[in-house]
Amino acid sequence: MNQTYTTSELLSVMCSRVMPDGAIIFAGVGVPLLGATLAQRLHAPKLTILFEGGIIGPFIQPGRLPSSTNEMRTAEKANMLLNPTDVLALLQRGYVDIGFIGGAQIDQYANVNSSYIGSYRQPAPRLPGSGGGNDISSLVETIVIMPHEKKRFVENVDFITSPGYVAGGNSRKDAGLISGGVLKVITNLCVFDCDAVTRRLCVRALHPGVTIDAVLDNMGFRPEIPDDLETSEPPTGEELEILRELDPTRIYLK
Repeated sequence: MNQTYTTSELLSVMCSRVMPDGAIIFAGVGVPLLGATLAQRLHAPKLTILFEGGIIGPFIQPGRLPSSTNEMRTAEKANMLLNPTDVLALLQRGYVDIGFIGGAQIDQYANVNSSYIGSYRQPAPRLPGSGGGNDISSLVETIVIMPHEKKRFVENVDFITSPGYVAGGNSRKDAGLISGGVLKVITNLCVFDCDAVTRRLCVRALHPGVTIDAVLDNMGFRPEIPDDLETSEPPTGEELEILRELDPTRIYLK
């Protein structure tokens, strides 16, 4: 049976599928939270969610999704409530497996910019900045979620807020970042990872109905394209049913 789904539902499903059971996930609200909760319901019951605001192991109640990582709906039936500094310290100590980030720009080596567009002295515009993004990308395996637009996929970001593989090759380790790295870049058109040698973005799977030309037309550089390019399995009826139960008023599933 054919299923119709929104972009947010597609992204939530694709995020969910890459989360292993038993993993500790540093998640934000929206798609990362929906993806993590979906994973808990389907294949990863021992997955633990952390929020930047200090909450560890919350119970996400259907129809009561938090609008911020700092509001108390994120703390319902949680295992522990810490302060933000202690939660970020868990990243430094190696207790977190996967973190999610986003931004305004991403480049060929998966560096993410969420600081400003244009020049430092005359930005157009100035953006929110790092938050916990730099901590996550510097210390743990990272999943980047981005809208797939040419203005966002640029050869070199205007500013590296959250490092991917810096200038490619071994440059991330040479910069002192000995752990972490970019696990996946998930967009509304495809899924990327980074080549093991060059560390450039590599298209791994096209979403249903998407062509490689559509991907390339919406990028400011040409990524690596393997011979064994895959097609993502579309969201299943069960996956969509769970997501829509979690977000019945479609706060995030627009």
